Amino acid sequence: MLPAGLLPVTPPAVPWSDVAERLRPFVAHRVPPSDIDDVVQDVLVRMHRGLPDLRDDDRFSAWMFQVARNAIVDAGRKRIHAPLPGADLDETPAAPASDDDREAATALAGCVSLFVARLPSPYREAITLVELEGKTAREAAEMVGITVSGMKSRVQRGRAQLRELFERCCEIAVDVRGKPTDFTPRCQPSGKTCS
Repeated sequence: MLPAGLLPVTPPAVPWSDVAERLRPFVAHRVPPSDIDDVVQDVLVRMHRGLPDLRDDDRFSAWMFQVARNAIVDAGRKRIHAPLPGADLDETPAAPASDDDREAATALAGCVSLFVARLPSPYREAITLVELEGKTAREAAEMVGITVSGMKSRVQRGRAQLRELFERCCEIAVDVRGKPTDFTPRCQPSGKTCS
């Protein structure tokens, strides 16, 4: 016997197909088209499992959308950490970088340091120490003489300013993980590209 506040409830005569139809637009706005059916199915399974714990004073719709939000977040985490299709990470060594890849990486590194040099003083030092020199936020904070949270704040603001500089200069294409894959310099009215 369950305590009075934990009486199980079920949606009042709502078939699961109607619930799925109601969830589909909500999910479709938040995940790639290829994941919609999987996420909706995951939400339905989670709801079915959670129904016994739903209290009678809970609102079913609010609970349903909270379950959907959690499933969407979990699906996003899986996408970020999933290996590329066909890649067996234990057996396949990383492909050696081609001359073009090395050349592009060198050119990009040169661009990054030029943009970092344009940042205002506290952010320039923070980005240089943490991003370019690879120091931890704690190490960088000790070197500069500020708190760790202060250094993290400077790095975060520096990244935002750096992004603005890059976006003003170049149109940047990113993959599903947010990593840059290509860029096209934006032309200024004079026909020159930014530097």
